[in-house]
Amino acid sequence: MTRVVAHRGNSAVAPQNTLAAFEAAARAGADSIELDVQLTSDGHVVVIHDDTLDATTSGTGWLKDTPLAAVRELDAGAWFAPAYAGQRVPLLAEVVELLDRHPSLDLLCEVKGEWTADEVARVTGPLRDAGLADRTVVQSFWPGTVEALRVADPQMRRGLLLAEVGDDLLETCAALDVTMANPHGLLLLQHPDLVDRLHAAGLRVAVWTLDEPAHWAAAVEVGVDEIITDRPDRLAGWLAARRVTLG
Repeated sequence: MTRVVAHRGNSAVAPQNTLAAFEAAARAGADSIELDVQLTSDGHVVVIHDDTLDATTSGTGWLKDTPLAAVRELDAGAWFAPAYAGQRVPLLAEVVELLDRHPSLDLLCEVKGEWTADEVARVTGPLRDAGLADRTVVQSFWPGTVEALRVADPQMRRGLLLAEVGDDLLETCAALDVTMANPHGLLLLQHPDLVDRLHAAGLRVAVWTLDEPAHWAAAVEVGVDEIITDRPDRLAGWLAARRVTLG
């Protein structure tokens, strides 16, 4: 059965990568939340997509140049709608607490950029300590970061995000010992046999980021395991209706 992954939370109805969006995803019936983690200038793990603060907070400038105390003072919700004013850039610890409150909700955690093994341990360690390892996949576009994740916690499930498909894809996945390979939706059109090839290699597939029923139908038809979407509420309903129709 295809699983619903809420892209940056239920980001169509609440500001992306905030606790409000993650709570909304849980209420929408998502199986998992997808989020992005980065490091502040003083080495703390926070949940935010962009390298800069400008797009989704009241701040400006590079996140990597900003200490945690300053990041936490910023408003991360008012840009989306006045009702969300006061939302903050979440700490990883707050996500851990949210997942504890929602035991049916899994986590797909994207590590942005190149991280060392010591740095990614700041992600894998708290998740494992909280007993969330079996509910988590940690992923990245950067093979070096995926390798760092393997070194930091060999038993933590890992995923490789795919923006393109190279001739050495399966060899790369094997070398990194990943459990998932997660392609952009356009890659399913460009490579119709991609999901079958990944499945034959023993990999699960989560496709990103699909928001329209026609795209969901095409993804389900080729057998993806999970769909990452900005509309987990609608996707959950669409899948439920499809199951009823198919009996």
